[in-house]
Amino acid sequence: MRMAAFERVRGLNETHDHLTAAELKPGFLFRGERIPLVNPQRGIFKPQQMRFLLSIKTVFPKAGAKIWYDDQREVHRQIFEGDETIDYAFMGGNPNAADNRWLREAYENEIAIIYFLGIAPGRYQAFFPTFIAGWDRETLRARVSFGLAPTTLEPPVDRLERRYAVRMVKQRLHQATFREAVITAYDGRCALSGLPEPLLLDAAHIIADGHELLGQPLVTNGIPLSKIHHAAFDAHLIGIDPDFCMHVSGRLLNQNDGPMLDALKGLNGLKIRLPQRAKDRPDRDRLAQRFAFFKRAA
Repeated sequence: MRMAAFERVRGLNETHDHLTAAELKPGFLFRGERIPLVNPQRGIFKPQQMRFLLSIKTVFPKAGAKIWYDDQREVHRQIFEGDETIDYAFMGGNPNAADNRWLREAYENEIAIIYFLGIAPGRYQAFFPTFIAGWDRETLRARVSFGLAPTTLEPPVDRLERRYAVRMVKQRLHQATFREAVITAYDGRCALSGLPEPLLLDAAHIIADGHELLGQPLVTNGIPLSKIHHAAFDAHLIGIDPDFCMHVSGRLLNQNDGPMLDALKGLNGLKIRLPQRAKDRPDRDRLAQRFAFFKRAA
C-alpha cells in the first residue's frame, strides 16, 4: 500500500511542477479502494487502512497570515544551509496525542513516508522517501531526514548519505521556489511572447545560478520564458539589453522557415513584458552582463 502511494506521487511529480489540493485530493488506488494521501486540515496523516504514518505536510504561510508552527519559517532555511535533518513541530502541546504518536512510531520503526513541503501558499513539492530521524517530547519536535532514492524504503545509513540527500532536496527546492516566484511576479506569462500557460513556462536565469556573485535565486535574476524562448535565450539567439529591449540574432533573422520562426523574428526591437512591481524587474547590471554574451555570440 505504501509503495502504491509512492507510485502515485511519483506520477504526480512527473506531470506537475508543483502539487495543489486539486492533485492531492483524489488520493491513490490500492486494490480498488481509494485512499487519501493527506488530511486537508492537519499536517500529520495516517490513513485508517495503514498501520503507520503515511505523510507529513508543512504549509507555506500566506503573506501576513499567522505562523502556527516555527517550522513553517525554518524548514527552507535549514535545507538551504545544508542541515542533515530538519525540524518538524508536533501537533499541539501533548506528545501523547495521536498525531504525535504516529511520528514516534514512524521514528521507532524507520518507516518511509512522503513529505509535502510548501513552496508557496497552497503549493507543495513532494519528497519521498522521507524518514522521522528523531522524536523529542521535551522540545515537542521531530527531526526529518531525506532518503536517497524513491525506489527504496531504507533510511540513509550515515552522515554522508544524509548530507547528499539534503543536497538533492536543496537543488530541487531551489528550482521550485525560484520558478514559483519568477512566474508569479509576471502573472504567469512569458515575458517575451505573453504566453499565459504556466505549465509551458520556465524561470530562466539571467546569470547562471553557478555564478558566485550574481547567480542568486532572486526574482530580479529571473525571467519567465516559454520553452522555445528559453532555449533561444540560452543559445544566445535572443538577447535582452539593459533597457529591456529584445534583440534577435542575425542567424535567425536571415532564415525563412514558417510562422514559428517568424514569431521569434518579430520580437526584434520590442520590449519585454515587465512585472507590475518595479522591484521585481530584471536587474539591469545582470542584463548588461548577459547581453554582452549575446553580442559576442552574434
